[in-house]
Amino acid sequence: MNYRHAFHAGNFADLQKHAILLALLEALTAEETPLSVIDTHGGAGAYDLGDDMAQRSGEAAAGIWRLMATPDAPPVFAPLVAAVKALNGGKDGTLYPGSPLLIAKALRKTDRYTACELRDDDFDSLRRTLAPYAFAQAVKADGYATAAARAGKGGRTFVLIDPPFERPDDYAQTVATTKAVLAKDKDAVIAAWMPLKDLETFDALMRAMETVTNDALAAELRLRPLTDPMKMNGCAMVMVGTPKPAEGAIVGVTTWLADNLGEAGAKARIWRA
Repeated sequence: MNYRHAFHAGNFADLQKHAILLALLEALTAEETPLSVIDTHGGAGAYDLGDDMAQRSGEAAAGIWRLMATPDAPPVFAPLVAAVKALNGGKDGTLYPGSPLLIAKALRKTDRYTACELRDDDFDSLRRTLAPYAFAQAVKADGYATAAARAGKGGRTFVLIDPPFERPDDYAQTVATTKAVLAKDKDAVIAAWMPLKDLETFDALMRAMETVTNDALAAELRLRPLTDPMKMNGCAMVMVGTPKPAEGAIVGVTTWLADNLGEAGAKARIWRA
């Protein structure tokens, strides 16, 4: 695969994914039960938005930099903004935390975190990023298989499925992994990110999800009408076992992004399958 998340770090999709991820973790760590978190596609762990790849795409300018420059951004984004500021020593800076660093900082010492990555250079960065956290482990392994194997092995399972969607079976693997995880831990929480290019592909995914769970919550962020399947017209988070305290944040994050970052015809749609 030639996908590098460094090109897209800090874009609108990261804002939705990471703000919702932090809301889910806040709700789950408020419970006494330890968490076993499995991240199927960890990437590099953290990114420098000043490097060549991020500068070449320019996507962070319309994402995290715009959010950071918005004085009246809603409180649901405060944890993400705080994490970015902390990574930059409280000053303006170009460092941006990926999901692995956000997860590691949000977890307790009694929790466990496994982050998967197959690409050699990103894995090396991921391992360095997680080295300070004794409860976190970077593994060079297939994330789908790892989630299925490790679910239900202690504590409540939380799986983040965040593939690049360059493999033709990533949608099918997302559904299959959801089914396998729930078979091991019926109380597992699963959060799957996906791009929105055309409605037909997303509808097919949701129909497939309905065959493995009756508890799917979809948060669609459409920045423009889904009329050009060659563009990423938005993104979605599809969640299973969503803790109720996080539901308001999910709505707030997705709605604000549609209203403030979207083009004409942008909208947020939050619904249960």
